[in-house]
Amino acid sequence: MTPPDVKDDTYWMERALDLAARAESLGEVPVGALVVLDGEIIGEGWNQPISGCDPTAHAEIIALRAAARHQNNYRLPGAFLYVTIEPCTMCAGAIIHSRIERVVFAATEPKAGAVVSNGNLFEQPQFNHQVEYVGGVLAEKASEGIQAFFKRRREELKVARKAAKSEGQNE
Repeated sequence: MTPPDVKDDTYWMERALDLAARAESLGEVPVGALVVLDGEIIGEGWNQPISGCDPTAHAEIIALRAAARHQNNYRLPGAFLYVTIEPCTMCAGAIIHSRIERVVFAATEPKAGAVVSNGNLFEQPQFNHQVEYVGGVLAEKASEGIQAFFKRRREELKVARKAAKSEGQNE
């Protein structure tokens, strides 16, 4: 199969959603990211802060690190980053510093998103690099995955609390 055109955002977002599923299989919040340059994936990542005991191990950061190693350069001009949720402040800062050309995200993140939801970091004039961005690509699919994850997590916590309470009463 011939790789899709560089601008085929849906194709690349589907790949990022596959990476999000990998995060979920590890008990992590299902977020996936990949860096594409000239139609080739040069870095990919999925959330790993819990399993890696690393607060910076967000999908975007892992994908940027892999891409930088691939390019043997901390700057990634011309590269696009695809991520299943709007980047947070930390990730937006790393994206700006790495000189990513364009970010495509699926779902917005009303609490921590820093691209359109809070802060609009890519539009701040004080930064010497401006990042193009597009949001909403496969947003419903990404949102459903994250919502299902947290619903399942709340249900598991409820069952665990009930079991602990029951066990405490039996002692």
